[in-house]
Amino acid sequence: MPESKQAYLHIENLTKHFGGFVAVRQLSLEIFSGEFICFLGPSGCGKTTLLRAIAGLDPQSSGSITQGEKDISNLPPSERDFGIVFQSYALFPNLTVFQNVAYGLENQRLPKAEIRKRVTELLQLVGLPEQTEKYPAQLSGGEQQRVALSRALATSPGLLLLDEPLSALDARVRAALRQEIRALHERLGVTTILVTHDQEEALSMADRIVVMNHGRIEQVGTPEEIYGTPASPFVADFIGVMNFMQGEITSSGTVRIGENSINCETTNIQVGRKVRLTVRPEDILCSADSASDQALRENSFLLQVESVEFLGSFCRLILSGPEGFGKLKADLSTQQVHELKVTQNSRLTAEFPSRNLRIFPESS
Repeated sequence: MPESKQAYLHIENLTKHFGGFVAVRQLSLEIFSGEFICFLGPSGCGKTTLLRAIAGLDPQSSGSITQGEKDISNLPPSERDFGIVFQSYALFPNLTVFQNVAYGLENQRLPKAEIRKRVTELLQLVGLPEQTEKYPAQLSGGEQQRVALSRALATSPGLLLLDEPLSALDARVRAALRQEIRALHERLGVTTILVTHDQEEALSMADRIVVMNHGRIEQVGTPEEIYGTPASPFVADFIGVMNFMQGEITSSGTVRIGENSINCETTNIQVGRKVRLTVRPEDILCSADSASDQALRENSFLLQVESVEFLGSFCRLILSGPEGFGKLKADLSTQQVHELKVTQNSRLTAEFPSRNLRIFPESS
């Protein structure tokens, strides 16, 4: 997080209608200079609409946008200070790589020597110094996206907007470009907004993540905050894998599930309220303890293994237990699975550490 608390981009009460459909509803957000922000959420949540409103491509129905203390709410895209990269690359097919990157600079009527120097620097920066005379059709998808990124950065914009730029690429290229874009951001320091539905992309690239749902912000936080302390059941379920158990508060910090009680960290939820208790698969601690050992440990229960899924560096166990627990996922290292001799129908002791449990009130 940048030291300065002055927002570079300030969005206030932004609403966007498409006819009778409200795509973004009274959304407010501050983005700081030099931040890498991800708008994350499922299809139709409003993240691309918000990005396009910032760019002026789909102006907001109401609300305001301030960039660098300048109100840009009603400015056309040509008068806003941003570069944009689309999912579809949107390169000019009849122009060479050099001409594509130089396009915005030529519109600014810069000297040819200055344009050549800038384009050469950018193509070296993205690893394409030898491709200047090729046309987009002669490049791979990953190379085309690097050219699109260079073109967006050519005019040294104050804001870089990335609209799902990696979703059309295969997994290996996507992972490599993620690292390159993040490294490029750290080198240039340009304030960047990435729209994505890919949680891994957001978690690995962002300084802060803005999780959106139904045109509203569910949570804003660092990747660690979003993953470790989700603010709602939606965030808990959308980011990573989460187990949910339905229960009832019996005292502050105690949830009854079926005939069993689980101790959690103290909560202000009223006694008798129906809740959902959550735990990540990697936070369930499995052991081969006997029933007598299990009874001595807090939040430990005897569960049965219904299936084991091999996922490379770890295995995912599907566990069934006492009434009300439902089917639970637990992740163990492949080595631990071998050490515990886990097979289908094995019985394991599963411990639920209270520090890793989150409680959410059931919707009334």
